[in-house]
Amino acid sequence: MDTSFRCRLKKGDYLLGTLITLSSPEVVDLLADCGFDWFFYDLEHSAMGVQEVQTLLQVAGNRCAGVIRVPLNDEIWFKKVLDIGADGVIVPLVNSAEEARQAVRFSKFPPIGRRSVGIARAHGYGSRFLEYVSTANDKIAVLVQAEHYLAVENIDEIVKVDGVDGVIIGPFDLSASLGKAGQVSDAEVRASIQKIRAACEKVGLPVGIFGATLESAEGLRSEGYHLLAAATDTMLLGRAGRELVERLRR
Repeated sequence: MDTSFRCRLKKGDYLLGTLITLSSPEVVDLLADCGFDWFFYDLEHSAMGVQEVQTLLQVAGNRCAGVIRVPLNDEIWFKKVLDIGADGVIVPLVNSAEEARQAVRFSKFPPIGRRSVGIARAHGYGSRFLEYVSTANDKIAVLVQAEHYLAVENIDEIVKVDGVDGVIIGPFDLSASLGKAGQVSDAEVRASIQKIRAACEKVGLPVGIFGATLESAEGLRSEGYHLLAAATDTMLLGRAGRELVERLRR
């Protein structure tokens, strides 16, 4: 039975994750025991590098799927993050169907795509090479982010791209592209989010979203999102610390 992240995503399982931005093995080790289904490793906005994320993947092991956001839609980044053993890639700022097709090409081995063949952690450093290259196209998830008004305008074409396994809405960047940075509850921002979601649902494509706080994530869960990235490692730590200080200074 296939229990890969991509298989569960396509089945419509509820997948709860959080963003990992700190290159701390201890933090990932702790969070991996909390019951998350997946980690959203962020190479776009964090200070982490590929080597550090590989260490975090090794620490999490099979306890939590590892999906890595590449810094940009560039072939070299796909090679690096997939070769260290990512269960999927998240591609930021995908604003057109061609950009989505490019992400798929970079993620898949021929004949589907043009991912080059290396020998690294994903391949068991060579010991599971044939097994990996024969199954990677079926197991690796390709998620594109809709986080700009141009993505909203082109969403009907983006969701039809063969090989895209899901769309993750980036509400904060989307609000900024509309000139309303951070105003994720604004009516225009909400309407854009709903347009993205409706386009995904029309073709049966999984749609995910980021919720910065517990309260916002609870609201998104109640709205029926099955792929949810809730808070970040730093937010979880900061919130717990502030709550402790506030309660003990009363």
